[in-house]
This record gives sequence, structure tokens and C-alpha cells, in this order.
Amino acid sequence: MNIKATLDRIPGGMMVVPLLLGATINTFFPNALRIGGFTEALFVNSASTLIALFLLIAGTQITFKTAGSSVGKGLTLLTFKWAIGAGLGFIAILFADSNGLFLGLAPLAIIAAMTNSNGGLYIALAGQYGKEDDKAAYPFLALSDGPFLTMVALSIFGAMGFANGMFSPMSFVAVLLPLIVGVIIGNLDRNMAEWLHKGSDKLVPFFAFALGMGINFSSIIQGGLGGILLGVLTVLLTGGIGYLLFKAIGWNPIVGASEGSTAGNAVGTPAAIVAANASFGPIAEIATVQIAASVVTTAILLPIFIGFLSKRLEKSGGVAKYNERPTT
Repeated sequence: MNIKATLDRIPGGMMVVPLLLGATINTFFPNALRIGGFTEALFVNSASTLIALFLLIAGTQITFKTAGSSVGKGLTLLTFKWAIGAGLGFIAILFADSNGLFLGLAPLAIIAAMTNSNGGLYIALAGQYGKEDDKAAYPFLALSDGPFLTMVALSIFGAMGFANGMFSPMSFVAVLLPLIVGVIIGNLDRNMAEWLHKGSDKLVPFFAFALGMGINFSSIIQGGLGGILLGVLTVLLTGGIGYLLFKAIGWNPIVGASEGSTAGNAVGTPAAIVAANASFGPIAEIATVQIAASVVTTAILLPIFIGFLSKRLEKSGGVAKYNERPTT
């Protein structure tokens, strides 16, 4: 069987195929691998650990000369994705109907889904198409995790008057620390860095499968057409604009497009918002199911979208020309 060759022919195959396989098992046979022991530890609960290890290995490839580009890319990704989600959410608030919806979408769902990206998906795609400093930009994207940036947007819009205290700096440090450890190891011993780097790509299908075990296809049904539309818009707008922005700057545009997803933890954002301001209660339920549908939709569509963009780039030299450039 030519398993690897087949996966290589599928856009983002090393990521998307294991992810969809995990989601299929989780949807139809949710308890099949939840049997405890090493089986559940590897196939169900390993995503965070493997992503952390992947991030540490990425850090070993970052020298002090190239660290600045990781910061620049990370903050650029974070800023433009928040601006798009918050901007579209603001438009939705202005033109919402009597039910508080815009094109069938809850403004809260738009902001939460578009500003909160799937870090595992970004790591996998940046690992396949980008350089080490692209992967090392990930910790800065952790600032989008949870309800913090959604609350910032809502407070700016005047929908609520507070956002302070909703984000713990320690949670950012907790994401950043594996990268820092990797940077230290890589700068102390380049041989150790190269040895670790040889195994990094092998982690991708395993944490992708574990991510899939957290996805249930029924979320698309519950979220309805509105949730699917939200997922499509998230891929096309945040992914497409990220592509164009990075290309204009001179960075790998595929990496910019890799932010076009919705993270699973965004599903909990409406509940957190309601806990802070009960006036959002009537819209929280529909916002939650629409965000859940967006999570599944973007997890499926983004790797396909990335594959399409990558093929378009091949006409002008592909991603290799960006990855070969010295980091500035």
C-alpha cells in the first residue's frame, strides 16, 4: 500500500486525512478509543502534548538572529485576524434584524469564530508549508484563545463596558515556555537542534487525529446553514486576506492563509460572555451552535483551501522561494 504517497497527493493530506478519520470515529463510534490506558492517551488526549513538543522542536530551529521575524509574524497574524472578525461583527451589529441576527448569523458568533483560530491546524499547515520562524509565531496566536479578544471587541463597540481581568498573562507564558526551552536548546547545541528537527514532521498525523477526536460532524447539522456559512466566510476572509497580506509583505502567503480557521475552544465563548453580561443570554445558544459548525467546517475546508492556494503559487515558484529567503 502506498499510504504516504497517497497522503502526499492530497492537499494537506498529512493533516486533513487523520483529522477526518478521527472525526468520523468520534461521530459514529465515540467510545471506540476511549478505553483508557495508552490507547486513549495517544489517540484521544495527546493533541496538546504533541503540539507542545512540536512547538519545542520548532524553537530549536530559531536562532537569536531570526527570533524577531517570529514575533513580527505572530503579531501580524493576531492583529489582522482580530480586525477582520471584529470589523465584520461590528457590521453585523449595525445591520442586525429584529432577532439580533445578520444574514442568519449572530454577531457574537461572527466575532468569536473569526478571531479565535485553531492553533493545531496552524501548526500543521505552517509545518508543512513554512519555515521554523513561521511555526514559532504560534505562541502569539494563543492570545486569541478563549473569550478575551471577543470581549475586547464588544467593549469597543459599547456593547459592554469591561474587559480587564478576563485574560491571565500566565496562560500566555504557559504556551510560550516550550518554545523558549527549544530556543535555548537550539542556541546552545546546533547538533541537538538538528537531531530533534528530524522527527518533528512525524508528529503531525498523530496530533491531527487526536484533534479530530474532538470534532463531531453533528455540529454542522445543529449549526445549520448559518454555521456552515460562518465557517466558509472564516476560511475565505481571514484565510484569503491573510494570504494577500503576507504576500504583500514578502512573507510566505500560505502561512498567512493558515490562520483561516475557528478553534474548538471558541465554542465556550458565548457562555463566558453571558457569565460576564447576562444581556447576551438570548443569543448565546444560537451563537454556540453556529461557532461549533464553523469549527468543523473550517477544519475540513481550510486544508483544501491551502492546497488550492499552494498550487496557484507553483506557477510563480511555489512556497520554496519564500522559505529559501533569509529571515529579516
